[in-house]
Amino acid sequence: MKKLFFLSLLCISFLGFSQGTLDWKTNFDEAKVLAKSQNKPILMYFTGSDWCTPCKQLKQDYFASEEFKKKASKVILVLVDLPFRQDIISEEQREKNKVLEKKYNTESSFPLLVGFSPSGKKLDELSGYGSLRDTTYHFRFLDNLIN
Repeated sequence: MKKLFFLSLLCISFLGFSQGTLDWKTNFDEAKVLAKSQNKPILMYFTGSDWCTPCKQLKQDYFASEEFKKKASKVILVLVDLPFRQDIISEEQREKNKVLEKKYNTESSFPLLVGFSPSGKKLDELSGYGSLRDTTYHFRFLDNLIN
Protein backbone atom coordinates (compact mmCIF):
# COMPACT_ATOMS: atom_id res chain seq x y z
CA MET A 1 0.00 0.00 0.00
CA LYS A 2 2.84 2.40 0.85
CA LYS A 3 4.51 1.63 -2.47
CA LEU A 4 1.30 2.36 -4.36
CA PHE A 5 0.86 5.67 -2.52
CA PHE A 6 4.48 6.66 -3.18
CA LEU A 7 4.20 5.71 -6.85
CA SER A 8 0.99 7.74 -7.22
CA LEU A 9 2.58 10.75 -5.56
CA LEU A 10 5.61 10.47 -7.82
CA CYS A 11 3.45 10.33 -10.98
CA ILE A 12 1.44 13.36 -9.90
CA SER A 13 4.67 15.30 -9.25
CA PHE A 14 6.05 14.52 -12.70
CA LEU A 15 2.74 15.38 -14.33
CA GLY A 16 2.70 18.75 -12.60
CA PHE A 17 6.20 19.60 -13.80
CA SER A 18 5.55 18.58 -17.39
CA GLN A 19 2.48 20.79 -17.72
CA GLY A 20 4.29 23.90 -16.53
CA THR A 21 6.98 23.97 -19.22
CA LEU A 22 6.70 26.48 -22.06
CA ASP A 23 8.46 25.76 -25.35
CA TRP A 24 10.61 28.89 -25.77
CA LYS A 25 12.69 29.06 -28.93
CA THR A 26 15.89 31.11 -28.99
CA ASN A 27 16.55 31.01 -32.72
CA PHE A 28 14.22 33.39 -34.59
CA ASP A 29 14.98 31.92 -38.02
CA GLU A 30 14.00 28.44 -36.84
CA ALA A 31 10.90 29.87 -35.14
CA LYS A 32 9.82 31.50 -38.42
CA VAL A 33 10.12 28.19 -40.28
CA LEU A 34 8.11 26.46 -37.57
CA ALA A 35 5.48 29.23 -37.50
CA LYS A 36 5.02 29.06 -41.25
CA SER A 37 4.76 25.25 -41.30
CA GLN A 38 2.24 25.24 -38.41
CA ASN A 39 0.47 28.44 -39.49
CA LYS A 40 0.92 30.01 -36.04
CA PRO A 41 1.86 33.57 -35.13
CA ILE A 42 5.07 34.30 -33.26
CA LEU A 43 5.27 35.96 -29.85
CA MET A 44 8.75 37.37 -29.23
CA TYR A 45 9.63 38.39 -25.67
CA PHE A 46 12.52 40.73 -24.89
CA THR A 47 13.68 40.40 -21.29
CA GLY A 48 16.60 41.20 -19.03
CA SER A 49 16.14 38.10 -16.90
CA ASP A 50 18.64 38.99 -14.18
CA TRP A 51 18.25 42.76 -13.89
CA CYS A 52 14.81 43.88 -15.12
CA THR A 53 12.34 43.91 -12.22
CA PRO A 54 9.24 44.40 -14.42
CA CYS A 55 10.45 41.46 -16.57
CA LYS A 56 10.69 39.24 -13.48
CA GLN A 57 7.21 40.32 -12.39
CA LEU A 58 5.75 39.73 -15.86
CA LYS A 59 7.29 36.26 -15.90
CA GLN A 60 5.62 35.48 -12.59
CA ASP A 61 2.24 37.14 -13.23
CA TYR A 62 1.75 36.47 -16.95
CA PHE A 63 3.97 33.76 -18.40
CA ALA A 64 3.59 31.47 -15.36
CA SER A 65 -0.20 31.85 -15.28
CA GLU A 66 -2.46 28.95 -16.23
CA GLU A 67 -4.29 31.22 -18.70
CA PHE A 68 -1.07 31.95 -20.60
CA LYS A 69 -0.01 28.31 -20.57
CA LYS A 70 -3.33 27.33 -22.15
CA LYS A 71 -2.96 29.91 -24.93
CA ALA A 72 0.76 29.35 -25.52
CA SER A 73 0.13 26.33 -27.74
CA LYS A 74 -1.45 28.68 -30.30
CA VAL A 75 1.78 30.65 -30.85
CA ILE A 76 5.47 30.05 -31.40
CA LEU A 77 7.33 31.55 -28.44
CA VAL A 78 10.68 33.27 -28.95
CA LEU A 79 12.74 34.38 -25.94
CA VAL A 80 15.27 37.16 -26.44
CA ASP A 81 17.15 37.49 -23.16
CA LEU A 82 19.77 40.19 -22.63
CA PRO A 83 21.04 39.54 -19.10
CA PHE A 84 23.92 41.38 -17.45
CA ARG A 85 25.49 38.19 -16.09
CA GLN A 86 27.70 36.40 -18.59
CA ASP A 87 26.87 32.87 -17.41
CA ILE A 88 23.13 32.92 -18.19
CA ILE A 89 23.37 32.63 -21.99
CA SER A 90 26.24 31.81 -24.33
CA GLU A 91 28.20 34.57 -26.04
CA GLU A 92 26.91 33.30 -29.38
CA GLN A 93 23.30 33.60 -28.17
CA ARG A 94 24.01 37.05 -26.72
CA GLU A 95 25.22 38.25 -30.14
CA LYS A 96 22.13 36.82 -31.88
CA ASN A 97 19.92 38.52 -29.28
CA LYS A 98 21.67 41.87 -29.79
CA VAL A 99 20.98 41.64 -33.53
CA LEU A 100 17.29 41.03 -32.78
CA GLU A 101 17.28 43.92 -30.31
CA LYS A 102 18.71 46.31 -32.92
CA LYS A 103 16.06 45.28 -35.41
CA TYR A 104 12.93 44.82 -33.27
CA ASN A 105 13.60 46.65 -29.99
CA THR A 106 15.21 49.88 -31.14
CA GLU A 107 14.14 51.73 -27.97
CA SER A 108 15.74 49.04 -25.75
CA SER A 109 12.46 48.72 -23.89
CA PHE A 110 12.11 45.91 -21.34
CA PRO A 111 9.92 43.95 -21.12
CA LEU A 112 8.74 44.06 -24.71
CA LEU A 113 6.35 41.74 -26.55
CA VAL A 114 6.49 41.70 -30.35
CA GLY A 115 3.92 39.86 -32.44
CA PHE A 116 4.59 38.44 -35.90
CA SER A 117 2.39 36.78 -38.49
CA PRO A 118 3.08 33.13 -39.41
CA SER A 119 5.05 34.46 -42.40
CA GLY A 120 7.32 36.51 -40.11
CA LYS A 121 5.85 39.97 -40.71
CA LYS A 122 5.91 42.23 -37.65
CA LEU A 123 2.34 43.05 -36.61
CA ASP A 124 2.46 44.88 -33.28
CA GLU A 125 4.33 45.37 -30.03
CA LEU A 126 3.58 46.01 -26.37
CA SER A 127 6.14 47.63 -24.13
CA GLY A 128 6.47 47.64 -20.36
CA TYR A 129 4.71 46.28 -17.31
CA GLY A 130 3.26 48.57 -14.65
CA SER A 131 3.58 48.59 -10.89
CA LEU A 132 -0.09 47.58 -10.55
CA ARG A 133 0.92 44.25 -12.14
CA ASP A 134 -2.16 44.19 -14.37
CA THR A 135 -1.79 41.66 -17.20
CA THR A 136 -4.99 42.73 -18.99
CA TYR A 137 -3.13 44.48 -21.82
CA HIS A 138 -0.76 41.56 -22.25
CA PHE A 139 -3.60 39.07 -22.61
CA ARG A 140 -5.40 41.41 -24.99
CA PHE A 141 -2.19 41.62 -27.05
CA LEU A 142 -1.94 37.82 -27.12
CA ASP A 143 -5.62 37.40 -27.99
CA ASN A 144 -5.28 39.87 -30.89
CA LEU A 145 -2.25 37.95 -32.14
CA ILE A 146 -4.03 34.60 -31.97
CA ASN A 147 -7.32 35.75 -33.53
